[in-house]
Amino acid sequence: MRRGLSVAGLGALENEAELIRLAGKHGFRTVDVNAHWLIGQFGTEKARALLAENGVEIGSIGLPVDWRTTEETFLDGMKILGEHAAAARALGCTRCCTYILPSTDYPSAHFMAVATRRLRACAQLLGVYGIRFGLEFVGPHHLRTRWSNPFIWTMEETLDWIGAIGEGNVGLLLDAYHWHTNGLKAADIEALRPEQIVHVHLNDAPDVPVEQALDNARLYPGEGVIDLTGFLRALRKIGYDGPVAQEILTQEPPTGTPEALARHSQACFDQVFGAAGF
Repeated sequence: MRRGLSVAGLGALENEAELIRLAGKHGFRTVDVNAHWLIGQFGTEKARALLAENGVEIGSIGLPVDWRTTEETFLDGMKILGEHAAAARALGCTRCCTYILPSTDYPSAHFMAVATRRLRACAQLLGVYGIRFGLEFVGPHHLRTRWSNPFIWTMEETLDWIGAIGEGNVGLLLDAYHWHTNGLKAADIEALRPEQIVHVHLNDAPDVPVEQALDNARLYPGEGVIDLTGFLRALRKIGYDGPVAQEILTQEPPTGTPEALARHSQACFDQVFGAAGF
């Protein structure tokens, strides 16, 4: 497994190039960044050089397609997905991820039909570029009733949906916070095959009843109550060897400079990876 950083948890970064430099400086080997933006800013060769000079790779890009709202908006996003996928592959990235909100204002059954078609189309296009597609189930209880109708929020449901989408490059984005808020255990990870996991997010939760854990009240790894030792050991046991990227969502921006926050993130990763025995 390769330690990774995203912009979430590093405060007021100047841009994603700063994220790359901080990641390399503090022992992280992957970054979740916008490859299309990097190439637009630096050109392909200089973007590759920036990554190589800092000893990092792109762990994943975000899906630049809004598949949750209107068909027109979805189709507009599909027009640029190929460009983003090509940029990702040009910089050596083979993962793209999106999240699934656990409720919706659309009728659930109709939304499922529409979303399945849309995500299948995304997966097929990404597959042309050899990119895997990770779907992140979102577990916090308050979001399950945030919109009018329930949707998907469990790992089991997401795996079933991946089966219905029916494309071989689709798998899970497994986030420790959502694993925790679903009441899952290490055994649930151990039941997976490594190829079912596309990407992993690492974070922690405050000591509150799981039903009260807010999506934007996350802690840095090792600062809370999630069994991250069991989480990481289970991933290693099944042979997952991809990125494990920090994602800290908070109600207020974290205090401290990006440099200080990256240094803190390094210490947190050292702690939890050390506790897991690697």
